Amino acid sequence: MDETKLAICRQAYATQMLAKMGIAGDERLWQVFATVPREDFLDPPPWRMANGIGYQDMPSTDPVILYQDVLIALQEGRQVNNGSPSLHALGLHWLAPQPGETACHIGAGGGYYTAMLSHLVGHDGHVVAIEYDRDLAARAATSLAPYGNVEVICGNGLKWPQSPFDAIYVNFAVHRPAEAWIDNLAVGGRLIFPLSAPSRDGRDNLRPLSARGGFFLIERTPSDYRARYLSSTVFVWGHGATGTLETYRALEDTFRHGGMNEVTRLRWKTPREEDEWYSEEDWGLL
Repeated sequence: MDETKLAICRQAYATQMLAKMGIAGDERLWQVFATVPREDFLDPPPWRMANGIGYQDMPSTDPVILYQDVLIALQEGRQVNNGSPSLHALGLHWLAPQPGETACHIGAGGGYYTAMLSHLVGHDGHVVAIEYDRDLAARAATSLAPYGNVEVICGNGLKWPQSPFDAIYVNFAVHRPAEAWIDNLAVGGRLIFPLSAPSRDGRDNLRPLSARGGFFLIERTPSDYRARYLSSTVFVWGHGATGTLETYRALEDTFRHGGMNEVTRLRWKTPREEDEWYSEEDWGLL
């Protein structure tokens, strides 16, 4: 392996991923994309790449080919992938983990973006990675062993974190934010999660992926929760995230009608308000 060539490719990749999402001036984020080895968090080659209708073999075993904006299979049968680097560049940019902070990565998969969080919070920070799937959690724990500020837990991401955290980064889709995410978001903290309905077949049976939804940022202030729509997205559907068909359809209709760019606030466990973009009894976005 030509380490010099690989380093150059990682630097170009970092520049391209941030530029694709319109991110300028985030040197710390550029550094983690330019240094964390993606291949360390994948199976050995041959790697399999999502192509829109399934998966195909990548044409080389040279890790240089991993440094592009493609989805690489972690568990092909479940359509669990290593994630879109450009989308995660956007998410991590807005999450903005700072040195010394605590971060909880929920749905950590193989641990690639957990490693980035580790660098961003630094030696004085701490990262807890939650992964429901036992095999993936074990793989992540092995790959993340050199990262001394990371703890990997095999558990239900809907139940974590279990104490206040500064940054919570969720990498599976849900039809509503979990109570643990909102209630354990520290004042001044940031939560990013994918909101959507699950994708379903003609008989309304759930498929592994979500329908098209949105990446949302929630920021906790001393008095309320600010909210911001970041991007359209599709994620793997969260294990244990169960709503009603009526709720799923209402959320799909809400996304279909647009207006998510105007969302500025999360209502949480307070009475409904007028002009909510999306509204349920105990929470809403407006």
